[in-house]
Amino acid sequence: MPESWRRFLVSTLLLLTGATLIGWYYGHADWGLLIAALAALAWHIRQLLIFDRALRIGDFEAFRYGEGIWSQMFARFSFLKQRSRRHKRAYRQLLREVRESTNAMPDGGIVLTSQFEIVLCNTAAQELLNLQQRQDRGQRIDNLVRDPLFIEYLKSGIPQAGVEIPSPARSGNWLLCRVVPYGGNQQLLLVRDITERRRLATMRREFVANASHELRSPLTVISGYLDTLAEDPDVPQAWRAPVAQMRSQAARMNNIVAELLELSRLEAPIGERVDQHVDVAALLASTRKAYAGKAKGPTLTVNCESRARIVGRLAEIESIVTNLLSNAMRHTPEDGSVTLTWRSGADGAELIVADTGEGIAEDHIPRLTERFFRVDSGRSRDDGGIGLGLAIVKHALERHDAKLEIHSQQGKGSTFICRFPPSRIVIDQPMPISAGTGASR
Repeated sequence: MPESWRRFLVSTLLLLTGATLIGWYYGHADWGLLIAALAALAWHIRQLLIFDRALRIGDFEAFRYGEGIWSQMFARFSFLKQRSRRHKRAYRQLLREVRESTNAMPDGGIVLTSQFEIVLCNTAAQELLNLQQRQDRGQRIDNLVRDPLFIEYLKSGIPQAGVEIPSPARSGNWLLCRVVPYGGNQQLLLVRDITERRRLATMRREFVANASHELRSPLTVISGYLDTLAEDPDVPQAWRAPVAQMRSQAARMNNIVAELLELSRLEAPIGERVDQHVDVAALLASTRKAYAGKAKGPTLTVNCESRARIVGRLAEIESIVTNLLSNAMRHTPEDGSVTLTWRSGADGAELIVADTGEGIAEDHIPRLTERFFRVDSGRSRDDGGIGLGLAIVKHALERHDAKLEIHSQQGKGSTFICRFPPSRIVIDQPMPISAGTGASR
């Protein structure tokens, strides 16, 4: 028990005891106790009113140098008030430093509630999204940034992903928006200007496409002359092996150019396109026939568990199947097996290519879809791979709103899963039987 409490209780007890003894001396002990209790109560009520007035006007001279429980209460109150002021100054200083640091960031940051209402934003966010701190506070961000892709991204609830949208503040600029969890029940919207990155990507894509186009003509001429030399009986025997090797390398270069052109086309923005219903079952059947005539290579098994069709472009779906299958066949020994599966359900459809080949190290899996990435560059060069096949698969799947999942272990094979959303899947309904149709006896 604090010393001030002990003094207060002892003094009150002594007062009541003394008043009771005096009343007993005069023959009315109860009256003495009652009068003392009322006097003590009146005094404390008076002190309480004076303390309340001091709180309102800020004048504590009546308690500053006194003694007793009320002076102790003032001392405690004064200590807490001073500590609160120090904490408030420190908090304001910290808040000022945080605001200065966030305003110095080149990327925009917007704190949102769980309902996407703006709590605060830094200077970069105001400039990138054309926001105003005071006027837009409390407004829903999807009411201010009306891009359909951005609104769909917010509704998806996938914080790991991001979305690229045109800048609402500067024509021709592009922004990358990403939402991450923040605080207890808030979200942080990060906004970055990616105009320069997109410009460089466009320049790279155009350069690759133009260079590939320019290479096709001389490669065609070279290949034609090499084919003529290979078939000419007058060519010396010593030249036949070099000519065959040059033909092989020319064919490889033609494949590289073709894949570069295909990748450039897939990376280009999607304009107006006419989709069709791609019969995956028929595509897999023709693929099986194409590989059936090969004498060497692993066993190929095709499991078509669905008659569902994909809404998309046949050439791109065929490219997905061809690249995944050729990649699996290339990295699976002759005594191994490759399984191609097509199945569908309520959550979409899956195209699965599984092999029993050499497998892939776990740290290499995230980089498999990068351009020109090869786990074993020496072997890939020997067998014709250049590291573009999975990049082509990735971009072709993105054009069909699909995702690629890769599972692999070294020495235990690999599994590539293409997941197509329900919006891209068409399943024919059974034909209804007419009411008047029946079996005749």
